Amino acid sequence: MNNAGIASAVRKLKGGLIVSCQASEPSPLNRASIIAALALVAEQQGAVGVRIDGVNNIRAVRRTTSLPVVGIEKRRVPGSSVYITPTFAAVRRVSQAGANIVALDCTGRRRPKDEPLGEIVKQAQRELKVPLMADVATLDEGLAAADLGVDLISTTLHGYTKNTWYYRHPAFYLLRNLARRTGLPVVLEGRVHTPGELRRAFDLGAYAVVVGTAITNPEWLTRRFVEATPGARHRIPAVELE
Repeated sequence: MNNAGIASAVRKLKGGLIVSCQASEPSPLNRASIIAALALVAEQQGAVGVRIDGVNNIRAVRRTTSLPVVGIEKRRVPGSSVYITPTFAAVRRVSQAGANIVALDCTGRRRPKDEPLGEIVKQAQRELKVPLMADVATLDEGLAAADLGVDLISTTLHGYTKNTWYYRHPAFYLLRNLARRTGLPVVLEGRVHTPGELRRAFDLGAYAVVVGTAITNPEWLTRRFVEATPGARHRIPAVELE
């Protein structure tokens, strides 16, 4: 992909909703045909892109919808906590499967086989020429990723690393600082559960917003309602009527 193609792929996301269509390994929804159907629903309802995990799912989605695909490959490797597209080989697989943008962990954590993040980015830029989205947890990680030459940054891992685990809300503060200091498109991802939170993200400078669980995770949605029933072991507090 040339520079104009990279810019076009990123530009299509501006000001819109990216729906993360994923399912955990034991979920009955963990089938390529179902993931593709979820992506098609997202397209029909006005989403500007989808975030998809895994080569087979990416291929199925590309056959089903014309939306830009932000592709990842979740791969657990012993000895490393980095699992979102952790190696160059993973970046290449995701790109060759048809992802329009490849997202990868750009935190400062040790990568599998100590593969340098900078080398992964350089090799991807040289050989694959695909836009790269840096999934980060902190401002310093975002600034470092920008220096490496990524095309956009996402707050995906805020609240999921050792030094950010205590955050349980959307990363609004991180979003605002990344948008102000990097000059790159910044995507808010993580724990966005309401339209109001999405609107606030755009007010703070988000280029796009990723929503997954609140849209495509019926297990989470069902559990929330079950927890509000009289017989639930752990109940959600009742809302008092005014």
